[in-house]
Amino acid sequence: MAGDRKNRTTVTIYGQNYRLVGEDDARHVEKVATMVDDKMRELRAANPYLDVSKLAVLTAVNMCHELVHLQDQIEDRKKDEDK
Repeated sequence: MAGDRKNRTTVTIYGQNYRLVGEDDARHVEKVATMVDDKMRELRAANPYLDVSKLAVLTAVNMCHELVHLQDQIEDRKKDEDK
């Protein structure tokens, strides 16, 4: 896959720097990183005694929960359109 172009973007999430490699442009990757950082800080405020590892897992679960809800909404709309 010599034609695949990989972009490298350095982001900061919860005080840690990460160099991410992928096909998306830097703006997209930075937006995702900001969303993750914001969610971690939101959850930390509600759960100040969680260690960072548990906070990261809780963040992933919460963000996937939101994603599943959005996917369900899309499916429901598709079903409504097919009627």
